[in-house]
Amino acid sequence: MLDAFKPTWMVESLYHISPEKLKENGIDTILTDLDNTLIPWNNSIGTNKINEWIRFMKENGINVIVVSNNNPKRVGIAVEKLDIPFVAHALKPLNRGIKQTLKRFKLTPKQVVMVGDQLMTDIWAANNCHIKSIWVKPLVETDMFPTKINRFLESAVYKKLKKKYPNLNWKEDIY
Repeated sequence: MLDAFKPTWMVESLYHISPEKLKENGIDTILTDLDNTLIPWNNSIGTNKINEWIRFMKENGINVIVVSNNNPKRVGIAVEKLDIPFVAHALKPLNRGIKQTLKRFKLTPKQVVMVGDQLMTDIWAANNCHIKSIWVKPLVETDMFPTKINRFLESAVYKKLKKKYPNLNWKEDIY
């Protein structure tokens, strides 16, 4: 059961993920969580930094798609200026949203990676769908109330994962 929460990689920040390393691993599409992964949860629009990162990924042949548990209105407002597609009401950690994304965009599990800031939703969902995952640190230290509960559980799960997998550490990029 513990392995259901094990990320493929742990990277300090979304901004540290390089297109070269993704391509080396056969990945051409990033499925990314929205809140505290792509943008701060308390920010309804993206920043110049995220715009530049998305443009850089696209220029290097990496597609970016948001897969969020949020409602379509919230996600639509957040990604409108980013000019990237999204799937809302993903119901992570269930596989519904990721499976829907794979089907809608004609993707295979081998060519995608799920990037998210939560073991209990993003990483678990990726593992439920048998796709690679990148666990990133949250962009801001504050969270909505339901996420605070997940963070508490997440810290206990990570301690157990770390004990079982001592080399499971934060890196500057995927390896």
